[in-house]
Order: sequence, then C-alpha cells, then structure tokens
Amino acid sequence: MPYNIHFFPLKLIFRFDARTSRGAISTKETFIIKISNEDNPEIYGLGECSTLPGLSIDHTSDYENKLVPFLRKSTRLKSIDDIYKIKGIQNYPSIIFGLETAFLDLENGGKRKVFVNSFSEKEIPIPINGLVWMGSHEFMLEQLKEKINKKFTCIKIKVGAIDFEEEVQLLKYIRSKFSKNELTIRLDANGAFSPQNAIEKLSTLSKYDIHSIEQPIKQKQWEAMKNLCKNTPIPIALDEELIGIIEMKEKKDLLDFIQPQYLIFKPSLIGGFKSTREWINQCEEKNIGWWITSALESNIGLNAISQFTGNYNIKIPQGLGTGQLYHNNIPSPLKIQNGNLHYDHDKSWELENLSFTQKI
Repeated sequence: MPYNIHFFPLKLIFRFDARTSRGAISTKETFIIKISNEDNPEIYGLGECSTLPGLSIDHTSDYENKLVPFLRKSTRLKSIDDIYKIKGIQNYPSIIFGLETAFLDLENGGKRKVFVNSFSEKEIPIPINGLVWMGSHEFMLEQLKEKINKKFTCIKIKVGAIDFEEEVQLLKYIRSKFSKNELTIRLDANGAFSPQNAIEKLSTLSKYDIHSIEQPIKQKQWEAMKNLCKNTPIPIALDEELIGIIEMKEKKDLLDFIQPQYLIFKPSLIGGFKSTREWINQCEEKNIGWWITSALESNIGLNAISQFTGNYNIKIPQGLGTGQLYHNNIPSPLKIQNGNLHYDHDKSWELENLSFTQKI
C-alpha cells in the first residue's frame, strides 16, 4: 500500500549559545517527516532527520535535496526492513533514523509510541545526566548549581573550549562540595586534546574522581586512541569515533583494536536503531560499558531515542536531557524530574503548529 509522506524544515533556537570545542551554535536545522497510509491519512507517524554540522557524515548545505529522493523511494516500502535496502541510504544515518522512527510510530497507531515498554507505557523513568555546557567559569558554575538544585546525581561537563586551568578549578570546586559518592562527574572533550598532551591532561583531571571522559582526542586516530585506552587514568568513552563506521566488520575491528572502556550511542549519527542494536550486541559480547545520548534533536527525535533506550535494563544515567535546550521545541510528554526522564501520560503532544507544507 503506498504511503503519503510530507515533511518540513524546522529551525530550533537555543536558549543560549551552546559551546563545545568545535565552536558555538545558536540555532539548529532539522527536518520533521510525516508518514501515513493513503487510505487513512488521519493516523500518521512522525520522524526526525537531524544532522550536526562538522560531525554528521551526511550533513550538507543542500540536505533537503538529498532527503527528498529517499523519501520518494520510501512511499512504496513493504516493511521497515526495506529501509536498509534503499540504495545509498547507509551513507545517510540521519535519514535512516527519521524513517525508522516514523514507520514505527505509524505501526503503533500514530500515537508517538515508537517503542512499547516500561518507559513509554508504565512511566518508569530513565536516569539521566545533567549537562553543563562550556562557557565562562561563572556560566558553568551557574549551570552546575542549577543541576544540583534539580537533584541530578550525575553531571556531564563539556571541556576543551576554555582555559584548561579554569576547567580544573571548576572540578576542584565541585569536589570540595560533593564527593564521588554524592555526585558522579563525566567529562566530554569532543576531541579537544592532542595525542601528545592527552595523558598529561587526563592525569590532572583524574585527581577529581572522574567517572569517564568522552572522545579525548579527535576520531580516526586509532593507534593513538588505543594507547590512550590502555594507559588512561580515566575510563574513556568513544563517541565521535563511531560515526561513519557502517559495516559489521568495521565495528568489530574498531572495538578489537582500540579496546575502549565505554561506547556512547547517538542513533541519528550512527545509522539509526538497527545499527545501534548491532553496537550494543558487540558491547555485551566484549564486556564494554555503554550508554545512549541524544544529538540535539527536537522532542520528536528525543522521544524516539528515549523509548528505544527503555527497551534495555538501564543501570547508569543516560544522556537524554536535551529537550529543554530550545525556545521553540515541540511540546511533548517528556519531563525531567529529580535527575530522571519521564514520559508523562498526563501531558499531551502539541502538534497543531507543525506545518507539513511539502508533499512527496
């Protein structure tokens, strides 16, 4: 049965300039897609095709022109499994993610229930980390106090964009107030360190009881990353390193060679849910820790990722606290309370302002 597919671009506006070691961003472009059966257009699934400039392998200035042909081919898919058979789509992980989400939502009745599990149905929450963005010492300290007041017991701090000594002083201050038993600290360097100075910096940071550090050096330096993982005083989590690794053999080769302590999964950057499941299975086989994070999607994408996460027996905080970053996010039942993400059945999706002006 042919599908109706509509889409529209959405410019998300940050509440503040979000800084990482790759620079500051104040807006983010994303595409919301809508899929329905031709004979029942009132019931529809929503998905999100979201990229990050400088990070996604499929981000281009003419992204819409790349998206439309894949959506056109998707109007006659027989099943979700056929998504992965579309020629060339493996090079567009964000489009895979958007199509998976929309078709799963449609299959489940078009109620934004992408996966049915204890999170989406029984409101069992998912523990998450609070995110502290880079900025001045005062700005980072302000965010930290806000997260503590909101009962987060795990925080993630972006490092690498301001003076290293300032970042160290912030960690020193935190540990003067909270022990490792009271507050877990994760760091995210976004590849800011060099292979030459990484061990020295990690040694300094390790004095403050750090749980883990994401991507201390830029990706695609396997030999250097292997040596870091072998000798690091802080457990290392690979993040950007996974982007662009498509084939199963490549995934196994990367893990066998680098032997990291953790992996971090952003489904819209690594090929959607099917690819994420493959990574998770490898982690389980090789006894590698992992958690799942969003990649600055709107609440459409964040909801899908959160419900996917709810399929697993989660024991450590996940990175799913990005829904409050934007002035104009799509109102949803997602709610953060006491360091946990909830799907609140008393709240509704507010989709009236979504304008699907473009039809495939």
